[in-house]
Amino acid sequence: MRKLFKCRKALSPVVAAIILIAVTVAVSIAVAAWMGALTFTFMKTEQLEVVGYTWSSGSPPTYIDLRIKNTGTATLTVSEVRVNNNAATLNASTTWNPGDTKGIRITYSYASGTSYEFAMLTTGGKQFSYLKASP
Repeated sequence: MRKLFKCRKALSPVVAAIILIAVTVAVSIAVAAWMGALTFTFMKTEQLEVVGYTWSSGSPPTYIDLRIKNTGTATLTVSEVRVNNNAATLNASTTWNPGDTKGIRITYSYASGTSYEFAMLTTGGKQFSYLKASP
């Protein structure tokens, strides 16, 4: 027991250096995770996905109903819809929260058997396109 108290040596320099390096790495990982979480809260994204459609009955159809889902992390608002780069009439709610799925009706002068590109423009400045041929 007396020998134990005589040896008053602290940690060796090698062990002390390893402990300092481990603490530094742990703190840097914690700071990186914290900064990453801050980045994701400030970087919200707009993303639209068309999950279904229905053409009106009649030949040629007079409108198309699109089922749209907001797959992004930000609330988005569709400000304008264009069909083959021409303005179209939009008859529906145009604001989606993240995860929402809603239907919109796009009225236009469609011709049977023709392909149409639907471009949905958001208030955030993004454009989402969907290509479909009329029956």
